[in-house]
Amino acid sequence: MHADGADAAEARRERDLYLRLLELGQETNLTPFLQEALALLVEVTNAQEAYLELDENGDRSDGPRWWTARGLTNERIADVRVTISRGIIAEAVASGRTVITPAAVLDPRFSARDSVRMGSIQAVLCAPIGTDRPRGVLYLTGTASGQPFSEDHRRCVELVTRHLTPLVDRLLLQQRVEDAADATRALRQTLRVEGLMGRSSAMAGVLREVAIAAPSSRNVLLTGDTGTGKTLLARLIHDNGPRAGRPFVVVNCTALPESLVESELFGAKRGAATDITRDRIGFVAQAEHGTLFLDEVGDMPLRAQAALLHLLQSKEYNPLGSPVPVQADVRVLAGTNVDLERAVADGKFRQDLLYRLDVITIRMPSLTERRDDIAELATAFCAEACRNEGHGLRSLSCDAVRALEAAEWPGNVRQLEHTVQRAVLRAISEGVMQIERRHLFPEGPGGRPADETGPLTFQDATRRFHKQFIEEALAQCTGNVAETARRIDVSRAHLYELIRGLGIQHRR
Repeated sequence: MHADGADAAEARRERDLYLRLLELGQETNLTPFLQEALALLVEVTNAQEAYLELDENGDRSDGPRWWTARGLTNERIADVRVTISRGIIAEAVASGRTVITPAAVLDPRFSARDSVRMGSIQAVLCAPIGTDRPRGVLYLTGTASGQPFSEDHRRCVELVTRHLTPLVDRLLLQQRVEDAADATRALRQTLRVEGLMGRSSAMAGVLREVAIAAPSSRNVLLTGDTGTGKTLLARLIHDNGPRAGRPFVVVNCTALPESLVESELFGAKRGAATDITRDRIGFVAQAEHGTLFLDEVGDMPLRAQAALLHLLQSKEYNPLGSPVPVQADVRVLAGTNVDLERAVADGKFRQDLLYRLDVITIRMPSLTERRDDIAELATAFCAEACRNEGHGLRSLSCDAVRALEAAEWPGNVRQLEHTVQRAVLRAISEGVMQIERRHLFPEGPGGRPADETGPLTFQDATRRFHKQFIEEALAQCTGNVAETARRIDVSRAHLYELIRGLGIQHRR
């Protein structure tokens, strides 16, 4: 065949390979995905025996959860699994590189291994799935022609496994979210919770409080740190109460200039001030028959607090410049991230207003209290950011998710969302389809972001401490993860997550 013909045949083969990979990308279930992936790899290599397994957590004490094989007896599958932790497969996993040999039984790297000698293993091609941290391994032996695996086989396998990695991560993450215990399931069947993400026990506690508060007409005080989602919580109370379908008006008290608070809240008549040239409808009137949510109510000026207290007591208010009171039919919810009891003691908040607002109190937990929800939240934020940018869907790698779960989030859900959004932009700028840890935390030496030279942020300092603490604990235990986990009083699985999430170099 002429060179031009050979090049054309190669181009067609690569095109067909990419088309098959695109088809694989549509699969939403791990088991058929692995079966189809292995079938494709056998097809491009003509391997006689093939084995593929995924190892998400790094702990194979109970064997792999996901695996598939072709051309192997049960006894041979058991032999292959034994070699996962040593020999040929161990080298591929530890190095993150493909291992290829024409005859393992004659290769000085492996010939001394009992499993190699007993099986008289000849041609082998073994490749990790993922190179930064292998998620699994592909093991191929023998070819239909009896010839060794070629460099062309290696190139095709590496091309396929490289493209499989983000697909594997997407399905592993999807499976992990599906497998997570849903403490909110029963509550979700009785409440309208559109837009609420998270299935942790902490969120179940919040929904139980919503179920109590929503049917009532009482005022509700929502507490919690900045960025935890108090506005969403207020919306849930509104949507599950008798005023659902009526107006839901959100007012950020921090954003209102002190001189305009009363006119913004209660409206104003034309001529009440020099700059008011027509009647102004206030937020209370906009929320008529519905719900008014006063976010960051602790920042409201004292004069406006008095007017709000009058509204809560009498169900009426006076627009600025009007001597005639207006009757109000509105439910008031208030949110704050400050200690209102302390604000009362400091003379910054009216005690009688606090008593009026604090009839029912619901606290929104911090993200630290609901780490089990981070994977689901991050996946949703990633998909939303990709849609907003008008680019194809990027996926978060398993390592990226672990890094998010290991990080501290003083800014809570809002900070997590912004971090994922920035990571999506970095991935788009690189032209890659998978978001890695470096996109989320582009760190320089010592764990600092490479483009920051100012003082350490709280998150930077916390990550640095955690990394140093775990590195020192591992060193004291000569790298023994089980012993280190026992000494620092965490589970071994959680320690593995911290090692990966913090980017700690560790060889088992």
